[in-house]
This record gives sequence, structure tokens and C-alpha cells, in this order.
Amino acid sequence: MELSIYKGAYDIADTVQNFMNVYYATHMNYLASALLTKGLSPEQINKAVSVAIKVANTSGIEAYKHFLPVFSGLREGVIQDCKLSHLGYGLVLMNADPSVSAVSEFQVDVLRDFLNED
Repeated sequence: MELSIYKGAYDIADTVQNFMNVYYATHMNYLASALLTKGLSPEQINKAVSVAIKVANTSGIEAYKHFLPVFSGLREGVIQDCKLSHLGYGLVLMNADPSVSAVSEFQVDVLRDFLNED
């Protein structure tokens, strides 16, 4: 037996916020779990995502526009994951373990672009 919940009245603010959350999610084209293929461990990814969210919040960036907790299916089963915007993905890589070559290469590339060096 399935349970259906019907609300007779909806709060317009909740409806608008739900719509906006779907809109923001459509601009999150990255998954944190994709960093597994770049050599990061699940623990390193989790730590980098946590730090990236703190950086966003401290910088006045609305984190919910760039980070969305989701569940993803991998061969190992279902895992807790995070959808990321382009900015969110960059923040995660900037705050990941620099001993991973993909991370250190990204960090150097960003700094070179910032300094306009080739």
C-alpha cells in the first residue's frame, strides 16, 4: 500500500524556493564523486567539500546555489554525493589534498591564469 500526502494549501514561499532549488540544481553539472577518478579518496573528497562550503559561506557566496547533497549509484552501491556548480567544483579542487597530482595541477593552473602567466 502506498501513502499519498495531500496538502490543501501550499505556502507560496516554499513553492518558489522549491522552484529555485530545481533551477540552481540544473546548473550543477559536476559530481564530487567524479574526483574519485582523479585519485582522491572518499575521505579527501568529503573534507574538500566541507572546506569548500565553509569558504563559500565565509565569502558571502550562497552555498546552496553551488552545493547540493545527493545520492549516487556506483558499483559499490549507493553513496552520499554532492552536485557542484562550476564554482563549487573549483572550490573543492582548490581545497583538496595537494599531494594528488590533479589537484596540484589545477591549483597551479588557476594561479597562472590569475597572474596572467603562461
